[in-house]
Amino acid sequence: MWTRPKAAFPSRGSTPTSRGNLTDWRLDQLVRAGFDGELAALVAADRAMDLDALIELVDRGCPPRLAARILAPLERKSY
Repeated sequence: MWTRPKAAFPSRGSTPTSRGNLTDWRLDQLVRAGFDGELAALVAADRAMDLDALIELVDRGCPPRLAARILAPLERKSY
């Protein structure tokens, strides 16, 4: 059974050097996984959200919005 490789951090040499670059990279990974732009932007900016776990849930058939709600930290509002 084929599964998508986990969203690995960019390879050496292309590592984001600022918070904005990391957010952009996370946004790109989420959009590629099937998240709509608005939800992807919210989730990408929230470093408490585990990107690999989100993408894994979506790969297993969970809708992106539900995956974000499942993994949202309890202290924050739901997505």
